[in-house]
Amino acid sequence: MNDIDAWVWWLVGAAALGIPLVVTAMPEFGMFAVGAVAAATVAGLGGGVVVQVLVFVAVSVALIAVVRPIANRHARRPQLATGIDALKGKQAIVLERVDGSGGGRIKLAGEIWSARSLDTDRAYEVGQEVDVVDIEGATAIIM
Repeated sequence: MNDIDAWVWWLVGAAALGIPLVVTAMPEFGMFAVGAVAAATVAGLGGGVVVQVLVFVAVSVALIAVVRPIANRHARRPQLATGIDALKGKQAIVLERVDGSGGGRIKLAGEIWSARSLDTDRAYEVGQEVDVVDIEGATAIIM
């Protein structure tokens, strides 16, 4: 295999690594593709096979070691609360008197829920606006 063939094979490898990058959205494949392009450059400049492989490995590992942690830090997004977790912290309206023993009702997110007071000594009267602090089963804990 001559030098021209080597750089062409490295570019074919880079393109082949780009396919799983697009299909799986795993950036590591892109980092390997960049390593293959670096190895193709070395091959085009007349570097031997051992040097080409070392450049491929060094560039790929360096990118994964440096770029991946930075990308992970910036890609973190707050989790979207769903289900019961989305109801915590919401406001509700008391429909039936609510106290610490339970038995009261509130309107929460357009639905009627049984409710009890977080503070067992506190009662909430009809029409009061309250905050939901937790959900236990089908009962909203309010304050």
